[in-house]
Amino acid sequence: MKLLRLSLLILVFFSLLCSTSGDSSGIKRMKMQFRVFEEYTQALYQRYPDIRIEGENYLPIPMYRHVASFLSMFKLLVIGVIIIGKDPFALFGMQPPGFWEWGQGNKIYACMMVFFFSNMIENQLLSTGAFEITLNDVPVWSKLESGHLPSMQQLVQILDNEMKMNVHMNSRPHHHS
Repeated sequence: MKLLRLSLLILVFFSLLCSTSGDSSGIKRMKMQFRVFEEYTQALYQRYPDIRIEGENYLPIPMYRHVASFLSMFKLLVIGVIIIGKDPFALFGMQPPGFWEWGQGNKIYACMMVFFFSNMIENQLLSTGAFEITLNDVPVWSKLESGHLPSMQQLVQILDNEMKMNVHMNSRPHHHS
């Protein structure tokens, strides 16, 4: 029994450490998004050497951030309750469901499932995957609005059209009244 409690304490410590350092799948996704950004940047610099390209991370909407923060704390509470072994359903005069009884019989697995499932949901809430493209401070593509990345061919066509339009607008004679 002492070995079980020690291993559960180590698991809680590990989960606290991992929850503060971030989810590895989130890190992999960020690296992949950065790689896509780098590939697009290199291709665009070859075609448009005078263009200025900047990248930044976009935060999710505040509601998603708050839900993810709540879920992170709730996850730790659930893991703590599983480790302690107190029945939270008794507080409400309810019979404990089968998953609670299974969790009490398999505390390590239950804590790991709560931890990883919660991290998966938190990662989905916090990842925007935003890929916003502007030319001369004018938005020309938004992944947040469209829901997908443009292909390189689409992006080049959009930028060519925008640049032609800008050249056309700048070459028009200005009439002064």
